Amino acid sequence: MTGNLRNVPTTLADVTGVLEGFYDPSWAESWDAVGLVCGDPSQNVDKVMFAVDPVTAVIDEALEWGADLLITHHPLLLRPVNSVAATTPKGRLIHRLITNGIALYTAHTNADVADPGVSDALARAVGLPGPLRPLAPAAEDPRRGLGRIGDLPAPLTLAEFAARVAGGLPATAAGVRLAGDPDRTIRTVAVCGGAGDSLLGTVRAAGVDVYLTADLRHHPASEFQEHPDGPALIDAAHWATEWPWLADAARVVAGALDLTTRVSTLVTDAWTFSCKPEGAPQ
Repeated sequence: MTGNLRNVPTTLADVTGVLEGFYDPSWAESWDAVGLVCGDPSQNVDKVMFAVDPVTAVIDEALEWGADLLITHHPLLLRPVNSVAATTPKGRLIHRLITNGIALYTAHTNADVADPGVSDALARAVGLPGPLRPLAPAAEDPRRGLGRIGDLPAPLTLAEFAARVAGGLPATAAGVRLAGDPDRTIRTVAVCGGAGDSLLGTVRAAGVDVYLTADLRHHPASEFQEHPDGPALIDAAHWATEWPWLADAARVVAGALDLTTRVSTLVTDAWTFSCKPEGAPQ
């Protein structure tokens, strides 16, 4: 994918400026760590790779492709550190990036709440064409916020919608789990990319038919299902619910600058294998 041609080199500062115009770092949660992790703002950038996780396999791909900049959704250094010595896994990654001239930039919770952001991409991937509205609007701008709510073009059963989710998201070992009557009719859907069980109360109050998110824990999900008139639940892999946003971020950058972009398709979900005993529910 290429952007608009220019006659001057593109710098790292150019790229971060475009990103921060769409995903303002001030929108990030106070506990988050977003922005430039390593790299010289004055360095030239020609090839930009996008991925969810800054892990070894992704760094390997960036090196093999010849990336100048890696943009990830998840931070590499979320908590403060006193050393990035190559004696730790994260330290080794930092050394590899710097040694090979690859900058690293993170857009995390600021991309989650953007308009459009992570949950907009998730909604489109599972067949919600819009219009969409935030599940939990931001106080300073109600167009932004966590999650999205939208209507299906035509009603589906819960089982049919779960199959659409499984087909619309990249496959993972964990797959897609659902809680609720598979024959229930689904019209209005709430989604939240990434871990979303902190919004369960908001979801129930929103009056939707189903909530799609990731990392649902047993006790909150079990208690949620005790409300017979409440929404059904669909739990997908964390990585899979955030991966669709990468293409949006790539279009943002390539649409403004003379760059080549690549979206990594490596599955970096933490769970790599699952096994069901014979006779277990499908």
